[in-house]
Amino acid sequence: MHIVLQLIPKKYLIGGTLILLGLSGLLIMSTIVAITGEFEKDSQQSEVTEIEGGGIGVGTANVSPEVMKYQPLLEKYAQKHGLDASYVPIMMALIMQESGGRGNDPMQSSESFCGSVGCISSPELSVDKGVLHFKSVLEKAHYDLKLCLQSYNFGGGFINYVMKNGGKYTPELAISFSQSQYQKVKHTGNYHCVRPEMVPYQACYGDAKYVDAVLKYYTGTITADGKPAAPASGGSGGKSGVKVIDAGKTLIGKTRYVFGGGRSQSDINAGRFDCSSFVRWAFEQVGMNVGPMSGVTTDTLKTQGQAINPKDMKPGDVVFFDTYKIDGHVGIYVGNNQFLGCQGKTGVAIASMAKGTYFGERFNGRVKRF
Repeated sequence: MHIVLQLIPKKYLIGGTLILLGLSGLLIMSTIVAITGEFEKDSQQSEVTEIEGGGIGVGTANVSPEVMKYQPLLEKYAQKHGLDASYVPIMMALIMQESGGRGNDPMQSSESFCGSVGCISSPELSVDKGVLHFKSVLEKAHYDLKLCLQSYNFGGGFINYVMKNGGKYTPELAISFSQSQYQKVKHTGNYHCVRPEMVPYQACYGDAKYVDAVLKYYTGTITADGKPAAPASGGSGGKSGVKVIDAGKTLIGKTRYVFGGGRSQSDINAGRFDCSSFVRWAFEQVGMNVGPMSGVTTDTLKTQGQAINPKDMKPGDVVFFDTYKIDGHVGIYVGNNQFLGCQGKTGVAIASMAKGTYFGERFNGRVKRF
């Protein structure tokens, strides 16, 4: 072996050694990155317990983990079909009532898609067609959200019935429609009251209490016309936005970034925050509740408020960045291509989002006004 080494030019021996060292270093770094990435992924998933919603009326849809996993798909197909993202929490409540997030057709959209139960065997296809059907029913109901929800259960005939009887959803109309339809189909023996309290009324077609059943998973308000509402008093932009920024600035130099921090009062008292918990805290200081302390994440924040074109950003608007995942980081815009956020190395600080900077290259264009 010694003789072989002597025959090899010295410069090749040195080059080969450097290559081996470089490959070893890359292997070690890849292992560290993989382990860190999995840790962050698992930590983020464990935080998510509920989803916040704006637009329809700020509220919370409390759903199971099985339903939570459909949030990205609902957002994807809401965008595809041109439905305002503020309806995502309501659709999550709908899934909770329809299936609890179980099975291959979580939105129970087979009938609306192909006219028979069981023709959908893909959860993503169920969400795709379910969102499309929800939008269609919502438009036909003239954005009367309760009429939309009840028609999702009864079918489009209920909308025509309501339009001939006052034009607005009422619980009484839901019961009378169920009664009239049941009289037409009860001879088949295929229809039975899903609710015992409907038996005396013989209202056994569909679920006459479907609206209440869905909305029990949604805590909040619904505007009179059911349409997404603009934030009150100009939202977080403008003067209100300046107040949020001023509140957030009081923590500059007094905090440290802790992934998952800021979700208990002891964390807050100790100055331990991550990006989303800091944003929640800042808005809380000016009297705006944008999520529960224990459950706030970038994913819950991004479903709130009014979507704003990045060209129209104002101080106080909330901006999102694609870091370790889509919408992995969030902060509060302060103007001049800068935002206030809680970052890994600095804690709460003002950072640049100008082109060519780390966050400038990761700004994804999502801007929300609370």
